[in-house]
Amino acid sequence: MREVEYKSHGVPLEDYQLTRRDHQWQKELEGICDLASRQVDEHLAEVRANPEMVERQREHLEEVWKLMLSFKTPEHLIMRWRVRLYCGHIAETSRHCENAEPSRKIRCPECGKNPSTIVAFEPLGLAGEPPTPSWAEPPAPTRRTRADLERRVAALEKKNQLLRTERGKG
Repeated sequence: MREVEYKSHGVPLEDYQLTRRDHQWQKELEGICDLASRQVDEHLAEVRANPEMVERQREHLEEVWKLMLSFKTPEHLIMRWRVRLYCGHIAETSRHCENAEPSRKIRCPECGKNPSTIVAFEPLGLAGEPPTPSWAEPPAPTRRTRADLERRVAALEKKNQLLRTERGKG
């Protein structure tokens, strides 16, 4: 896994004055979420109008859900973050440890504002300890004695002789 230098922006636990950029980003996110919501509503209306499509969609979603549940990211690969949200609340979120910063928005766990832009953040640490490598010592090569080697050579010579005689007969 690659080495990541985690970023911080502001100090989530200190007072924070929203900037013009924070307001602009929040407005853009709300617009993006509204558009996405309308597109999902249009798609669902289209699906519901066609019974065959409803069944196909349900089967597809079940497959995707099962696939998502089959992959659980280990705790030691999840970075925890303390974040200050646009709504003013402080929350904790997580993201895969290969990302240098948290996502740009989350749903506020206190007031429910969704989306709520992350305006300040700091890494808290991994959600779990990495497993200790269990390096098994390779078995020490057994040193054969001269007598063992002589027996092995004799057995191979005998096998070689048998193969030659069979070959000569055929």
